[in-house]
Amino acid sequence: MTPSERPRPRLDLRQRSILAGEAAAAAAEVENALSLVADPTSAAFFDVDNTVMQGASIFHLARGLHRREFFTTRDIVGAAWKQAYFRVVGVEDPDHVSETREAALSFIAGHTVAELEELSEEIFDETMSHRIWPGTRALAQLHLDQGQRVWLVTAAPVEIARIIARRLGLTGAMGTVAEHVDGVYTGRLVGDMLHGPAKAEAIRALSVREGLDLARCSAYSDSVNDLPMLSLVGDACAVNPDARLRAHARAAGWRVRDYRTGRKAARAGLVLTAAAGALGGAAAAGLRRRS
Repeated sequence: MTPSERPRPRLDLRQRSILAGEAAAAAAEVENALSLVADPTSAAFFDVDNTVMQGASIFHLARGLHRREFFTTRDIVGAAWKQAYFRVVGVEDPDHVSETREAALSFIAGHTVAELEELSEEIFDETMSHRIWPGTRALAQLHLDQGQRVWLVTAAPVEIARIIARRLGLTGAMGTVAEHVDGVYTGRLVGDMLHGPAKAEAIRALSVREGLDLARCSAYSDSVNDLPMLSLVGDACAVNPDARLRAHARAAGWRVRDYRTGRKAARAGLVLTAAAGALGGAAAAGLRRRS
């Protein structure tokens, strides 16, 4: 049995979160052009999915890779269901997150880092660029204009996170780090997904490295799962928040920004459609009985 084939000791959730956060901070890309900033101890951290971008970035990446025959139609149908659930309900399901992680690792195993980065650039242009929330992008730009650095912090692969940050003119990004050896993905993660507590660990590690004062930093997210990140900084803002985060933000006196115009109307439309479907089904059944 080779060293790579030997079973690894299981880590508890706390240890995996710390390892994932430290790996994300170590892999964070920092633009040289922003190395000299007017406010070096202050920064802003933005979640990506449903905060910076409509929907889940991992789904858009998966769909683009499916078109390039990385995996099967059955796989993309499952991802589409999770995306629809996320868009309508607005809450991340832990089971969906875990399943997405396993699926993501399976379809990149054996591929090279260079290959995924090149394809991610294409996929961003195809399916992601027009899904950026203008309001959130403006918030990020306000921090940049004040001489502060701005990082994305996301459970999506760090490769796509870096591309999004670079295209938006941000300082850099932290994301889930997939293990690779000699430039080829192994199908394992370094630690765990950068999700929930792991995001806070990544920000702590980056703040030490970059000399940030977290009390002077800001954080933005849509999900109650990101409370560890939001509670870590002095200025928290709920963007397109789920119901639980909205309630928490109001109680804590945090800022709330919602750019989902028509969201309530869309939900009402879903209810009306379901009701119409039920009524239509009942009417059809009645006609069959009459016949």
